[in-house]
Amino acid sequence: MEYILSPKDKDAGARPGACIFCNFPGASPSTFRENLVLAVNEHVAVMLNRYPFAAGHLLVIPRKHTAHMEDLSVDENDALFRAVRDVGSRMRSLMKPHGLNYGINEGVAAGAGIAEHLHLHIVPRWSGDTNFMPVIADVRVMPEYLDDAYRRLYPAFADFPGAAPAP
Repeated sequence: MEYILSPKDKDAGARPGACIFCNFPGASPSTFRENLVLAVNEHVAVMLNRYPFAAGHLLVIPRKHTAHMEDLSVDENDALFRAVRDVGSRMRSLMKPHGLNYGINEGVAAGAGIAEHLHLHIVPRWSGDTNFMPVIADVRVMPEYLDDAYRRLYPAFADFPGAAPAP
């Protein structure tokens, strides 16, 4: 309901200073928990998705503000995909999912909610984790509050380069 009722600013990523994928990781580490930021380093940030598809849905975001993969340098691209591999491994160890969805939506037509800043989704999945609610009632059921997910995921990222301060 928070998302449904909140005002939407379609130009948020286009205005300088309005991109959450730049602002949240660039803010004081004291705000990381509030903004669901798990880690920030020179090339990437790791955050929980505020509007997840499943419990533990994470985003791996290049620090460079760009909408397109080809705009990343070779080093930025390598760091991004090394982080994606590392985050997936940590998620498998901590959450014991039966599988993981890795996704990149480049551009609005591809489904990007924030198309101005490239980001990758890592979504843990379990056999039978879908139910009738999305089909019958157009509702998603989340088995865990975001703050609980943050506290549960944080220890797996405590040694990640640029880890957020302890909650």
